[in-house]
Amino acid sequence: MGNPSLRDIAVFSGSAHPELAAEICTHLGVPLLPVQFERFANDCLQVQLQANCRERDVYIIQPLVKPVQEHLVELLLMLDAARGASAARISVVMPHYAYARSDKKDAPRISIGGRLVADLMVTAGADRVLAMTLHSPQVHGFFSVPVDHLHALHELARHFRQYDLSNATVVSPDLGNAKEAAHFARLLGARVASGTKQRYADDRVEITSVIGDIAGRDVIVLDDEIARGSTVLELLDRLRELKPRTIRVACTHGLFADKAIDRIGSQEDVLEIVCTNTVPVAVEERSEKLKILSIAPAMAEAMRRIHNGESVSSLFEPI
Repeated sequence: MGNPSLRDIAVFSGSAHPELAAEICTHLGVPLLPVQFERFANDCLQVQLQANCRERDVYIIQPLVKPVQEHLVELLLMLDAARGASAARISVVMPHYAYARSDKKDAPRISIGGRLVADLMVTAGADRVLAMTLHSPQVHGFFSVPVDHLHALHELARHFRQYDLSNATVVSPDLGNAKEAAHFARLLGARVASGTKQRYADDRVEITSVIGDIAGRDVIVLDDEIARGSTVLELLDRLRELKPRTIRVACTHGLFADKAIDRIGSQEDVLEIVCTNTVPVAVEERSEKLKILSIAPAMAEAMRRIHNGESVSSLFEPI
């Protein structure tokens, strides 16, 4: 094994994003250990970790991405397998936690899925969680085990620093993401603005106004994730009324459902769409305007620090 300080580490990946897991292991200098997945005739899954876990520090990398339920069950089975194999400690490395959006009871008789799925992971054997850009701060508290909550703002900031930012404004689509946008604006030395959003359905939102300096400025729209792109497209309409000079779009989680890349990329005044590789984006779905940044070095460094008992918060200061 490449790094002697990481001799007792064992890293496995589910089938959600093996490319990211392999890249993380390259940065760590450890092998990505094999896992066998099998589906029985009755449609049940079976997972076998094909390397020794006894008294080792086990990391299981699995973002919850489409098909979310399949990947969740895979993760739970891998956790249970590692616990049954006498792992010393089991950490879930979850670059994207899809159920984080289910974080409150905003209608009668619904489940708070973010908390339920957190409980399932802990019950299955998770001793700690390493996550990136959870949808809302309270999701952190849904877990009864330690959570290291990272963000990708430094990776995004490094990318945007290649441009002249003297006239830049970071725009949050809504007040819920305004704190993250303000932090990002500080990293760039830019101004910050925010939309006022009302969501009526999963694919129907209304932004009534944008508060902040937009006219004649270079705008960077920042959201935590882009799914269908409804919010971004609605925000672009409001921004055009204020006549910005340029528009770029950025997010951490580029889910891009229902051809969202095409819809956003086809807007002539959108110069660039920037996301990270927390979730896989199929090559055939990418656009020439799309730029994907890697969070593998940051994830690997956080895993190394967790393994060695070093501070993670000093590396990723909270927002």
